[in-house]
Amino acid sequence: MKYNANTPNGTETESSTAEHPSAKYFRIPNIRTETFWLIERVLDGDSLIVKEEFGQYQKEIRLYGLDAPEIHRNRKIREDEAKSHIPASLLLQYGRMSLDYLLQVAPPGTRVTILTEKENQLDFWKRQLDYIILPSGECLNELLIKNGWAKPSSSYYCFSLHYFQELSTLARRNDAGIYGFNKTF
Repeated sequence: MKYNANTPNGTETESSTAEHPSAKYFRIPNIRTETFWLIERVLDGDSLIVKEEFGQYQKEIRLYGLDAPEIHRNRKIREDEAKSHIPASLLLQYGRMSLDYLLQVAPPGTRVTILTEKENQLDFWKRQLDYIILPSGECLNELLIKNGWAKPSSSYYCFSLHYFQELSTLARRNDAGIYGFNKTF
């Protein structure tokens, strides 16, 4: 957004080219935008259920480009334990911490905008893959990675993966979120 403020005598006093925090996501090639959605329920640190604000339709969303630790014992927690060499009980604690952070920044009832890359719309379980834009203009996916509550994942390609990897490196360096407890989660 660019604006010029003029004083009564017509001289320019200020100019700004500040960009909206989520503008880069709206410029992703072949992005589909859906507005008027509410977070109905947060399932874990990388999945949630959204509901139409003016309807009854619901759908499950998996956040693009990231993976948060699990909050329940399941097949994936065993895989994560084997890959990371971190005990499942500790991974579950990290998962609950990630969930708590997500609930703080995007509790149920939050109005969101959903952005979907047309080439990568669904995951293996047929959940819709999305970027979630919060009312503040921030991208929920980016917040989780930048604050160390999720790590980038290439399981499902997304346009912003390289950027998410850079954010994760900074989070690790700054001991943000889970990285404050374990650098290798």
